[in-house]
Amino acid sequence: MSTILRTLRNLRRIGFKEYGHQMQYIGDTKAGTLIGVDRYGNKYFENMEEELPLRTRWVDYKEKEYDPTQIEPGWHAWISYMVDAPPTADKIMQTGVRSWELPEHRPNLTLSRAAFKTYSTTRPKYSAWTPVAAPR
Repeated sequence: MSTILRTLRNLRRIGFKEYGHQMQYIGDTKAGTLIGVDRYGNKYFENMEEELPLRTRWVDYKEKEYDPTQIEPGWHAWISYMVDAPPTADKIMQTGVRSWELPEHRPNLTLSRAAFKTYSTTRPKYSAWTPVAAPR
Protein backbone atom coordinates (compact mmCIF):
# COMPACT_ATOMS: atom_id res chain seq x y z
CA MET A 1 0.00 0.00 0.00
CA SER A 2 1.35 3.39 -0.86
CA THR A 3 2.45 5.85 1.76
CA ILE A 4 -0.13 8.43 0.70
CA LEU A 5 -3.03 6.03 1.16
CA ARG A 6 -1.71 4.96 4.57
CA THR A 7 -1.33 8.59 5.61
CA LEU A 8 -4.86 9.47 4.50
CA ARG A 9 -6.29 6.47 6.31
CA ASN A 10 -4.40 7.39 9.50
CA LEU A 11 -5.58 10.99 9.17
CA ARG A 12 -9.16 9.80 9.06
CA ARG A 13 -8.62 7.46 12.04
CA ILE A 14 -6.70 9.78 14.37
CA GLY A 15 -7.93 13.27 13.38
CA PHE A 16 -6.19 16.48 12.38
CA LYS A 17 -4.93 17.46 15.84
CA GLU A 18 -3.30 14.09 16.57
CA TYR A 19 -1.99 13.96 12.99
CA GLY A 20 -0.18 17.29 13.46
CA HIS A 21 1.13 16.22 16.88
CA GLN A 22 2.56 12.97 15.52
CA MET A 23 4.14 14.61 12.49
CA GLN A 24 5.84 17.18 14.70
CA TYR A 25 7.12 14.85 17.42
CA ILE A 26 7.33 11.38 15.87
CA GLY A 27 7.85 12.28 12.22
CA ASP A 28 5.31 9.71 11.07
CA THR A 29 1.62 9.04 11.56
CA LYS A 30 0.58 5.97 13.48
CA ALA A 31 -2.79 4.72 14.58
CA GLY A 32 -3.02 2.04 17.22
CA THR A 33 -4.48 0.85 20.49
CA LEU A 34 -3.55 2.64 23.71
CA ILE A 35 -1.96 -0.04 25.89
CA GLY A 36 -1.19 2.04 28.96
CA VAL A 37 0.11 5.21 30.57
CA ASP A 38 3.05 5.28 32.97
CA ARG A 39 3.55 7.50 36.01
CA TYR A 40 5.26 10.21 33.92
CA GLY A 41 2.26 10.55 31.59
CA ASN A 42 3.89 8.79 28.60
CA LYS A 43 1.38 6.87 26.47
CA TYR A 44 2.24 3.48 25.00
CA PHE A 45 0.57 2.24 21.82
CA GLU A 46 0.54 -0.93 19.75
CA ASN A 47 -0.73 -1.65 16.25
CA MET A 48 -0.55 -5.20 14.99
CA GLU A 49 -2.14 -4.46 11.59
CA GLU A 50 -0.24 -3.50 8.45
CA GLU A 51 3.01 -2.60 10.17
CA LEU A 52 6.51 -3.87 9.68
CA PRO A 53 7.77 -6.46 12.15
CA LEU A 54 9.27 -4.93 15.30
CA ARG A 55 7.74 -1.54 14.42
CA THR A 56 4.36 -2.14 16.04
CA ARG A 57 4.97 -0.51 19.44
CA TRP A 58 5.74 3.12 20.16
CA VAL A 59 5.66 5.70 22.92
CA ASP A 60 4.16 9.18 22.86
CA TYR A 61 6.15 11.19 25.40
CA LYS A 62 4.28 13.67 27.56
CA GLU A 63 7.09 16.23 27.54
CA LYS A 64 8.03 17.99 24.32
CA GLU A 65 11.68 17.91 25.37
CA TYR A 66 11.60 14.21 26.20
CA ASP A 67 14.31 12.17 27.82
CA PRO A 68 14.34 8.48 26.81
CA THR A 69 15.43 7.58 30.33
CA GLN A 70 11.93 8.52 31.47
CA ILE A 71 10.65 5.16 30.26
CA GLU A 72 10.17 2.84 33.24
CA PRO A 73 12.03 -0.51 33.13
CA GLY A 74 8.86 -2.55 32.62
CA TRP A 75 7.70 -0.39 29.73
CA HIS A 76 11.22 -0.43 28.27
CA ALA A 77 11.16 -4.23 28.24
CA TRP A 78 7.76 -4.21 26.55
CA ILE A 79 8.58 -1.58 23.93
CA SER A 80 11.88 -3.37 23.12
CA TYR A 81 10.02 -6.70 22.58
CA MET A 82 11.80 -8.39 25.49
CA VAL A 83 8.41 -9.39 26.95
CA ASP A 84 5.02 -9.92 25.34
CA ALA A 85 2.77 -8.62 28.12
CA PRO A 86 2.81 -4.92 29.10
CA PRO A 87 3.53 -3.99 32.73
CA THR A 88 -0.17 -3.36 33.32
CA ALA A 89 -0.80 -7.08 32.80
CA ASP A 90 2.40 -8.48 34.34
CA LYS A 91 2.86 -7.99 38.10
CA ILE A 92 6.60 -8.70 38.00
CA MET A 93 7.27 -5.89 35.50
CA GLN A 94 5.48 -3.21 37.52
CA THR A 95 7.42 -0.60 39.47
CA GLY A 96 7.31 -0.35 43.23
CA VAL A 97 7.40 -4.13 43.72
CA ARG A 98 11.07 -4.30 44.72
CA SER A 99 12.48 -2.63 47.81
CA TRP A 100 15.68 -1.51 46.06
CA GLU A 101 13.93 0.53 43.36
CA LEU A 102 14.27 4.29 43.43
CA PRO A 103 11.03 6.04 44.42
CA GLU A 104 11.45 8.78 41.80
CA HIS A 105 13.11 9.14 38.44
CA ARG A 106 16.69 10.32 38.26
CA PRO A 107 17.35 12.00 34.90
CA ASN A 108 20.32 11.19 32.70
CA LEU A 109 22.75 14.07 33.23
CA THR A 110 25.09 13.24 30.34
CA LEU A 111 26.07 16.30 28.28
CA SER A 112 24.69 18.66 30.90
CA ARG A 113 26.49 20.90 33.39
CA ALA A 114 25.69 18.42 36.16
CA ALA A 115 27.35 15.47 34.37
CA PHE A 116 30.02 13.50 36.22
CA LYS A 117 33.49 14.74 35.46
CA THR A 118 36.62 12.96 36.56
CA TYR A 119 39.46 14.88 38.10
CA SER A 120 42.92 13.97 39.27
CA THR A 121 44.48 14.89 42.61
CA THR A 122 48.01 14.01 41.48
CA ARG A 123 50.38 16.57 40.08
CA PRO A 124 50.94 16.19 36.32
CA LYS A 125 54.34 14.97 35.14
CA TYR A 126 54.54 17.67 32.49
CA SER A 127 53.69 21.31 32.91
CA ALA A 128 52.95 23.86 30.24
CA TRP A 129 55.72 26.29 29.36
CA THR A 130 54.85 29.96 29.47
CA PRO A 131 57.37 32.10 27.59
CA VAL A 132 58.58 35.23 29.29
CA ALA A 133 59.72 38.08 27.08
CA ALA A 134 62.48 40.32 28.37
CA PRO A 135 61.65 44.02 28.27
CA ARG A 136 63.56 46.09 25.74
